[in-house]
Amino acid sequence: MIKVSGKIANMQRFSVKEIQNTHSEILNQAAVEPVLLTEESQPSYVIMSVENYEQLINRLTQLEDLIIGQQAETALSNSRMVGTENFMAELKRLAALDDNSL
Repeated sequence: MIKVSGKIANMQRFSVKEIQNTHSEILNQAAVEPVLLTEESQPSYVIMSVENYEQLINRLTQLEDLIIGQQAETALSNSRMVGTENFMAELKRLAALDDNSL
């Protein structure tokens, strides 16, 4: 299990030794950058280092948090409490009365 941002990712495990003999070149490349595996000329799998995987998941988490924050700000700026218009009108009326008494 890999810890990513405090979360545990459950994945199927294979020993590097189990695949190293026949696929060592692919693993060496995956240590540097993600490697795309194809099946019938179609993308099927990606092999990458744990460091790259953790960076990817952490960046995804940051982007999700950013979007949630932006959505919350938008919702807050677009929200109006019931009666806001009446309250604001009464404040303006009272302010005008106060201005007239000066």
